[in-house]
Amino acid sequence: MTVPEQSIAKPVVAVVGRPNVGKSTLVNRILGRREAVVQDVPGVTRDRVSYDAIWNGREFVVVDTGGWASDAEGMAARIAEQAELAISAADAVLFVVDATVGTLDEDEAVVRVLRESRKPVVLAANKVDDARAEAEAAAMWNLGLGEPYAVSAMHGRGTGDLLDAVLEALPEAPRGTFEEVRGPRRVAIVGKPNVGKSSLLNKLAGSERSVVDDASGTTVDPVDELVELDGQVYQFVDTAGLRKRVREASGHEYYASLRTQGAIERAEICVMVIDSNETVSDQDMRILTSVAEAGRGLVLVFNKWDLTDEERRYYLEREIERDLRAYAWAPRVNMSALTGSHLNRLGKVIETAVSGWEQRISTGKLNAFLGRLVASHPHPVRGGKQPRILFGTQAQSGPPTFILFTSGDLDATYLRYVERRLREEFGFPGTPIHLQVRAREKRRNR
Repeated sequence: MTVPEQSIAKPVVAVVGRPNVGKSTLVNRILGRREAVVQDVPGVTRDRVSYDAIWNGREFVVVDTGGWASDAEGMAARIAEQAELAISAADAVLFVVDATVGTLDEDEAVVRVLRESRKPVVLAANKVDDARAEAEAAAMWNLGLGEPYAVSAMHGRGTGDLLDAVLEALPEAPRGTFEEVRGPRRVAIVGKPNVGKSSLLNKLAGSERSVVDDASGTTVDPVDELVELDGQVYQFVDTAGLRKRVREASGHEYYASLRTQGAIERAEICVMVIDSNETVSDQDMRILTSVAEAGRGLVLVFNKWDLTDEERRYYLEREIERDLRAYAWAPRVNMSALTGSHLNRLGKVIETAVSGWEQRISTGKLNAFLGRLVASHPHPVRGGKQPRILFGTQAQSGPPTFILFTSGDLDATYLRYVERRLREEFGFPGTPIHLQVRAREKRRNR
């Protein structure tokens, strides 16, 4: 169930236009940073993608969309549908046209859709790089949408006036005082390409939120959606599939891979989607390592479970025991994103991961536990010396991070033992545990 849009306080601006007129470049210019994926070929942006923006102290949400085409077929038709959905959900629309080529039939088709929506429209005549091209921008008056704002998304020319017009088109900010409340949990849907991440987001949202196609790499930008599960609201991010090595990707795929890593780092919980019909791969392990190193909560989703037979399920269990032993703490759901089978279990395991990720242990309980652990299983003697854990404290939660003050450096194997015992004693489901050692400095004889 998607959260009603009235619960989102910031006004929304949808950026639409036919393919390759510079929508994503203009979005980057509005944001003041390279966020949307840009490449000099049409169709790079395929989903509607939301970004937070601010101008003259006013906050709003910019929704970048794929190129709109009235006669589109196949994937292009689904991309066009995303643009129409963005228009329907927006408070105002920023319509981008290419001033260097003039008005085309496709632009007229977009205008008809905009008029039917009855939303305020701001017209941006893009690619006006100098004063000589302003006459071409003036010709855009014939679209009947009011004044065309001559801009150069590439160089920033005229974007200030354009943003002033956008703010004027947005509804007035609600008056009154508001209590500061914590936003929804951020959950990143991650996994290698073509394992069903977008299908999962669509099923959760109850709408065709992401473009789905059998070809891998359909999702390029992260896509955000507010979803309610078991009474809790989460902000889901569907990310581009991480490839085996970032340097193997080229063009927009390279930037999409970096953006996916950024989505992991901005998330609190990661839902790792694995195709249950395929062997757990090096790519899967690399993504799991990225999640654990980033200190994010983790839920394992074995997708396409309805397509696996008994023999495959038997071997999958063996693979999990062998390859995913280090992530045995992550709750697991076997499900089908396409049919929705076992989807109702996802909310519970995400909440389990959130509680483990935020879990705190008092210093008294922690040191009582460490005292028992050291007494029953002291560190092995190394070089004639036996380092000891003198004191411990939990420095933070999210993820649970512990600092161990010791008389010397601890072996990695002993640290893994401490982590295992911490889990046995206190739980910490669905979250990595980070242990930091601070060895006492050796005293020097003077």
